[in-house]
Order: sequence, then C-alpha cells, then structure tokens
Amino acid sequence: MKVEVKQVEPGESGAELVVVGLTEGAELTAAIADAPGAGEVKSGFKKLSLLRPQGFPPVLVVGLGSREELDAERLRVAAAVAAKEAGRLEAASLAWALPDDDPAAAEALVTGTILAGYRFDRFKSGNGGDSPRLESLTLLGPAELAPSAELARVAAEAQNRARDLQSTPANVATPTFLAERAEEIAAGFDSVSAEVLGRPEIEAKKMGGLLAVSQGGPQEPKLIVLRYSGGGSGPTLGLVGKGVTFDTGGISLKPGAGMPDMKMDMSGAAAVLEAVAAIAELELPLDLIAVVPSTENMPSGTAIKPGDVITQYNGVTVEVNNTDAEGRLILADALAYAIELGAERIVDLATLTGAVTIALGSTYAAVIANDDALAAEVSEAGERSGELVWRLPLHPEYKELMKGKFADLSNLASKRKAGTITAGSFLEEFVDGTPWAHVDIAGTAWDVGRPYVGNGASGFGVRLLVELARQSAA
Repeated sequence: MKVEVKQVEPGESGAELVVVGLTEGAELTAAIADAPGAGEVKSGFKKLSLLRPQGFPPVLVVGLGSREELDAERLRVAAAVAAKEAGRLEAASLAWALPDDDPAAAEALVTGTILAGYRFDRFKSGNGGDSPRLESLTLLGPAELAPSAELARVAAEAQNRARDLQSTPANVATPTFLAERAEEIAAGFDSVSAEVLGRPEIEAKKMGGLLAVSQGGPQEPKLIVLRYSGGGSGPTLGLVGKGVTFDTGGISLKPGAGMPDMKMDMSGAAAVLEAVAAIAELELPLDLIAVVPSTENMPSGTAIKPGDVITQYNGVTVEVNNTDAEGRLILADALAYAIELGAERIVDLATLTGAVTIALGSTYAAVIANDDALAAEVSEAGERSGELVWRLPLHPEYKELMKGKFADLSNLASKRKAGTITAGSFLEEFVDGTPWAHVDIAGTAWDVGRPYVGNGASGFGVRLLVELARQSAA
C-alpha cells in the first residue's frame, strides 16, 4: 500500500474518502459541520457516520470514545474499522485527519489500516466478487511524521507477508518453501545472507531433535539461517522461529478437530523470516542471526515413538515421552546452534503449548526468560507494538518436572502442571547461560479476534521483533 504524509486540508487530499476521528465532547471542523446529518454524528468508540459535505469527498467520521482512553491500540482499531468501511464503499484511497501530531498515532493508523486490508485469496479462482483493495493511505499531518509512517508501513506489510506464509496450505508451504522464502529475502538485500542445511548436513551436525521429528514424513527437513549485517556495535541478536509446517502430533496423534489449523504451527518461523526482511528494509543498525528449524511432524512406520531417546545438538539426551511435544525438540537444536553461530542474546518464537491459551487467552503471548533486562525489553517492545507479552516465572521446581527417567530430560513432564513454563524450562537447558527469552505465541498466532487481524492468521510477532530490534539498535 502506498503511504504518504501531507499537511493539507482534508478536501485537498485527493483521496476518495476522508476519515475524521471524533472524541467525546469534540466538535467537527467548520468545513464539514454543515454537512447533512452532521448533527447526528456519534463519538462513541467505533461508531461510524458518513457525511457528504458540499465540495468535499465523502467524510467518514469514526468515533474514538473518551479522550482519556484514546491510545495507540484504540487508534489501530479505529483505523481497521475505517478501512473495512472504505472497502464496503469501494474507495481505493483514504485520507486520515490525525487526531494528534504524534508519531505513535501515525504508526497506529498506518498499522491498523494495512493489517485490516489483508486478504488471502491466492487459491481462489476469480475475485469472488470481492471489493477492490485499498491502494493508498494519506495521513494529514506534518512532514515530521513521515518516518513513523514508513516504519509502520514496512512492519505491517511484513506482518501481512507472515500471514500469507501461515495461511498457505501445508502441501505448498513445506520446509523447502520456507527455505526458498529465506533465500528470496537474502537475494533482496545486500545486508542479508542465507544458508540452508538439508538432511545430510543436519545429520552430520547430529541435530537429533530436528532429525527425530522429521523422520516420520517424506518432506525433507531444513535448518534455515539468515544473517543480517546492519553495522551495529551492540551485541548480536539471535532470533529462532519454530517451523513445523504441519503438525499431526506424530504417533501421539492430535484430535481431528482443529487439525487444519496445524498448517500454522510454523507461525514462529513466519514471524522471524518476515521480521528479518523488515529489519533489512529499514536498515536498522544491528547485527542479527536468525535460525529456523523446519519440518513436518507426521505419523508413520518410520516416525519417532513415545519412549525413544534422542541426543540433541549440544549432547543432552532426551526421552521423547510424547511426540506431540515436538516443537521444543527442534528449537533445542536451533537455540544451541544460534549461540554457536554468535548470537549473544536470543529470542525464540513458537506456537509451543496449548496451555498458554488457557493461561492468557489471545490477549497476551507468554514470555519466559533467564535474563531480567532482556525480558523487560521484550515486554516494552510488546507495549509499543501492541503485540503484548506477559512474563511467566522460572523456578528450579519446574526444571525438576522435566528431568528424564532414562535420559537427561523428558520432552514432557509426567504431571500436568505449568505446561507453558515447563516447556520454557526445557528450552533453557540449551542456551548455556546466554541471555534468552522464549515467547509462546500459540494463543496469539491466529483466532485473535481483534478488528485489524480478525480470526485467521495474525502474523503475531513481526512487529514485536522489529520493535525489539529497533530498541537494540538504539
């Protein structure tokens, strides 16, 4: 989407539809106050009123509610509501009269507009009667807001690309497909390089977790590495994303209900890949290593079995007591490898546990960390981006639950206690004391229900990681 900032009157914007936000107690500007129906305009949050002033393009008034409650999240929602109404009106261009000359407001309106305009129709024949897409957004404000608008555009479009990866069916979005996307990102930026390890290289490196999960299906596993050299002087940031392109649960088969959504068990990988692309496009001054372990998790005569013992990349042995706890096995190898490659602080994103949805719903992702400073940075990035996280504790008792009977560790505790935290405790065994934060996005990767992402793939984590990188580069 084309995004620009202009300091002009709304009637001079050239847009097919002008949007004005109205807080409670505020009045419409004189230019539109005399329009038919202006006296009936409502300022309640998300209330819409369409006015047709003389000599003006149509004006959509969006209620913003009370001034005291107006924040970036409300503006993202308001922008989404306006974008959807623009689609109903078949407007291809939109101009927003900013309620404040505030960079956060500009970012929020751009983000909400772009995310709300997302559609995944790659596999539909024809256009199905869908309305035209919104092609351009103009923010009516000072030129100083242009950098904030551009940041929001890049991050939101990257998030939509991650949603494309999530939504693509697993017979197309295979581990090889993700590897090809990584190589495409690297080809687009001189600052990014890609390396893809196939099964022979993974076997040579003795990455037992990735090999074990992949042995049940015909798709070849891939270990994807992206390096971004932004010239930063700070510590190298490592990003790891779980890339299970379809998760049946393996021999520990999942119930059939909801299984089609398991094509999105690579949501962490999608977020990491597209965040790297956004970071490169923004030319943020930091160095970054991203590692994505990718495989399917399938049941077959060759699949890993409950009770099997494997050896992870760092030499730790693990009893696989449930093959549906596969994500932690591939992440364990990837975390250890990322640190070996030079990551000095590391964040992993994964749709890891159903327990996180019970604990936090779809409002927050869980963060588990061994470093208070990094956990605080991730939390701050969540507040700024609107991709919220809530820190859960680590404790030696959780580690005890993950001890193995016949090996060093078990991939699933024998007791149904603190499932999200015990999974994080398992992963901590593979970071060797490096500052680390694990973000469990199983409750936020899809079916969120917010107006700007709906109930499909959300692309959660892209803006969180971009904001974290921006903080790290400061």
